[in-house]
Amino acid sequence: MDQDGTQYADGRLRETTPARRMRELDRTEALLLVATVSLGRIVFTQHALPAVRPVNHLIEDGDIIIRIHDGALASLVAPADVPGVVVAYEADAIDPETHLGWSVVVTGYASLVTDAGEVDRYAELLRPWVAQPMAGALRIRPDLVTGFRVEAQGMRPESVAPRGRS
Repeated sequence: MDQDGTQYADGRLRETTPARRMRELDRTEALLLVATVSLGRIVFTQHALPAVRPVNHLIEDGDIIIRIHDGALASLVAPADVPGVVVAYEADAIDPETHLGWSVVVTGYASLVTDAGEVDRYAELLRPWVAQPMAGALRIRPDLVTGFRVEAQGMRPESVAPRGRS
């Protein structure tokens, strides 16, 4: 019998989980992994309740930049006298067949990008997934970065090289 199943004495087969281990990621590796994917989920408060939205992103100077459009994520625009709105941001890449991969959660303050030149540049770099004009961009400054990688038992950790933007 292979590592994906167990055979009982009566001949029945039962699926089992292959030997895996979960390895915690350090901050640097976690942010490098987030930079390898373009889609994540922002978690924020809307009407005093938690809300989650999928968004595309890029990593720049250690910050996560996401695009916003009219009506979407309006509760994330903080007054000018506060450092931003606390959010969580999650991105992952988990193989649906093997269940191997990684997941990263970033918690920090989200603030509106106010420099017009930066907003224009992000409009070029952050391609929308839906046909809605970009109303602006949010910058998430990571304060707490946690993550893990699920690996096959005995697998050596891979070195991480980000794809695309950095």
